[in-house]
Parts: sequence; C-alpha cells; structure tokens
Amino acid sequence: RRPPPPQSALEKVVAQEGLNLHQLSGKWFLVGMASHCSYLAEHSHQLEATTVTMTILDGQSLAISTFRKLDRMCWEIRQHYLPAQAPGHFLLKGRRKSSKVNVVVGETDPSSFVILYYQKGRSISVKLYGRTSKVSDAVVDKFEQRVRAVGLSEDVTYYFPTYGFCDSTDEFHVLD
Repeated sequence: RRPPPPQSALEKVVAQEGLNLHQLSGKWFLVGMASHCSYLAEHSHQLEATTVTMTILDGQSLAISTFRKLDRMCWEIRQHYLPAQAPGHFLLKGRRKSSKVNVVVGETDPSSFVILYYQKGRSISVKLYGRTSKVSDAVVDKFEQRVRAVGLSEDVTYYFPTYGFCDSTDEFHVLD
C-alpha cells in the first residue's frame, strides 16, 4: 500500500468560527501577503496599492472586485468565490481544471482585518486585508504568526503601499 499523501498546509488551517459573511461586505485594503510566488519576489519593489470590494451573493458566495494599477492604469479584476464543503471555505475556479484555488477565511475581526489563505496545487499564500490601509501592530503580529504556521517566512512576506489607491476604472479596464 502507498502511504497517504502528506496533509496540505491548507488542511491544517482552521476557518473562522461563527463567520457571518455579511460582515465581510464592503471595502478592504491589501496590507500584506506571504507567498513563494517568484513574480512577487522579483517585482516586490513595484507593489501597487490594492483595494478589494467584497459583495455577498446569495448569502454564501463572494463577489470580489480588486482595484489596482497595472502600468499606471487603474484596473478592476472581478472574481467569484463559490462556497466549498465547509463554512469559511471557498473555491475560485479558473479557466482550466488545474487552475482552481481553494480559499479559507482564517481569522477576522470584520471591523478591522481579515486573514485569507489561498492554495493552488501545493502552493499556499496568506493575505492580510484591513478596513484601513494601516492595521495595528497586534494584527500584523497575528498575521506573521499565521504565516509561519503554514511554513512561510518573513523572507516571502511583503507589505503593500498605503497610498496611491484606485477607486474605480472605466469599462475598458475590467478583467473578469
């Protein structure tokens, strides 16, 4: 017999208990991200201020609109997170079967921050969003503990600018 596959980092993550999705509605600022993404490592000096607007659809799925600059133009990227098997777990489907992303709401105080985990294949990343572009040191510490708990380190943790945000874009700069 073959041994069972090793448990993925995401399987060890506990979703926020008693999560009320409606409390996540509204505007969030991307504060920090931890990931082994090579693009992020190579372009970390070019990080752009990023905001996200979360809308709850049908009480269980999330519509996410991300606003950020690409080549000095504001773009909106729209995504749809479908509910997965457990509360606080979502699935982001890509165009190909191999491009699905599992998402878990790890921890939140909906008035100030949310920590989201993303796993695609064997690769995991963790994002910290705040209701404002700056969060308390206690929240940053919590984020960094969560990052270490899934095997990522401060070498692959990046913090985003707190200025230069996009609030909107025209219909020619929307990616679905």
